[in-house]
Amino acid sequence: MNINSSLRKTPIAVVGLSAIFADARNVEEFWNNIVLAKDSITDVPENRWRIEDYYDPDMNAPDKTYCKRGGFLPEIDFNPMEFGLPPNILEVTDASQLLALVAARDALLDAGYGPDSEKFTKALREKTGVVLGVGGGQKLITPLIARLQYPIWERALRASGVAEEDIPHIVDKMKKAYVSWNENAFPGLLGNVISGRITNRFDLGGINSVVDAACAASLSAIKMALSELVEGRCDMMLTGGVDTDNSPFMYMSFSKTPAFSKSGNISPFSDKADGMLIGEGLGMLVLKRLEDAERDGDRIYAVVKGVGTSSDGRFKSVYAPRPSGQALAMNRAYEDAGYAPSTVGLIEAHGTGTGAGDPTEFSSMQMVFGKEKNEKKHIALGSVKSQIGHTKAAAGAAGMIKAVLALHHKVLPPTINVERPNSKFDMDKSPVYINTETRPWLRNGHPRRASVSAFGFGGINVHITMEEYEGKKPADYRLHEPFKTVLIQASTPSQLLKYCQETLDRLQSDNAEVTFS
Repeated sequence: MNINSSLRKTPIAVVGLSAIFADARNVEEFWNNIVLAKDSITDVPENRWRIEDYYDPDMNAPDKTYCKRGGFLPEIDFNPMEFGLPPNILEVTDASQLLALVAARDALLDAGYGPDSEKFTKALREKTGVVLGVGGGQKLITPLIARLQYPIWERALRASGVAEEDIPHIVDKMKKAYVSWNENAFPGLLGNVISGRITNRFDLGGINSVVDAACAASLSAIKMALSELVEGRCDMMLTGGVDTDNSPFMYMSFSKTPAFSKSGNISPFSDKADGMLIGEGLGMLVLKRLEDAERDGDRIYAVVKGVGTSSDGRFKSVYAPRPSGQALAMNRAYEDAGYAPSTVGLIEAHGTGTGAGDPTEFSSMQMVFGKEKNEKKHIALGSVKSQIGHTKAAAGAAGMIKAVLALHHKVLPPTINVERPNSKFDMDKSPVYINTETRPWLRNGHPRRASVSAFGFGGINVHITMEEYEGKKPADYRLHEPFKTVLIQASTPSQLLKYCQETLDRLQSDNAEVTFS
């Protein structure tokens, strides 16, 4: 098999989506927020952690974070009985495992493969797999480990002169502040059980695995899912990313790097970009081979045409991004797809807003997309992180879902918090422009194409390129009606104004649908 053309020979259809991100309980709300350019970044809610406990604006303050903002999930209804979970295990089950069940259910329902679907046969279940991008640790680990520090507490209390008879009572009170260890705690904290619970609950017989590639985890998982389909090992895949950890531990990690924005805004590729903000999120996609999806009458959102991966190799440090490494992944994706990078109309970038990340990524894009010097600006650039924060292991999935829906609705979505691009990028000499408003995506002589990037600590780079689906579509296949372009021509400004008013009147009339159909 020629690995560099596997998706060209076996294109993969995106047939289902689910999204749970800041201000969005489902994929419809997620897309609405995107096209409305909503900023979903807030201060840390009280039910996550108390700002006064951990926040200090001084970057050098020990054991403190200088950031108190991020993207946080809304309240999600969760009925444990729906997923066969006894309520008494919830306290020792990480939120990522529970919410992943909700996201998986929603994605399968969206694809038409809910629990009551006749299409979801036993044979198909046996060849349906789950591969998800997941971070290295889950939030539940922190309180469980903290509870085990009681010998240190005892020694500290004893050294402080606390009466010996009082120490056990004080330690017991401290223990009660943390989750108790029991038989359900170990499986409840494991990252791999996120995918395991899904295959268990939905009775799926394909691969069941999680991938940790830091911020590139979900695109790495999607790459593995694509391989399962191309190789014929599975007939349907549920894939994406899960990250619900905006704990003090995570804030401390990024504060001491340091990578957080001091201004409290995430502004990818902007002249005001001063760092990132983190977010919580889950994004899942249901994938099938295109020929199977067409045969089964599935709604097809978009078609995956190429994927490229690379590592940065030996470079400045293990966490320093390398332009040539990122460019290598991009070039491999277009070699796989069989079309030129210049035919892409939208790039959903990694776009973290950091001083090292943005310049490196723009440099790598210039290596790939800037080859044809005479190309006018025709590639819209964006990053959903500007709206929901960097969702870490779920970041690639968030970007891919945004790009999929952009293709599906034929809309170029905006990136917010960018008034002027960073002057160091020399964008005047680039075919790329930062798209800051929602606009119709006009076709340009070939199918609409969008690509998404994700890069992770440790030097992992993933780039996926997709194309709009041009085959026969079900009658109701869009989340919302797309924008339509009406061209109005006149010989004078006053006549043009008159024609515009007449057109508006007709659009607002009772028979507008007939008039413009």
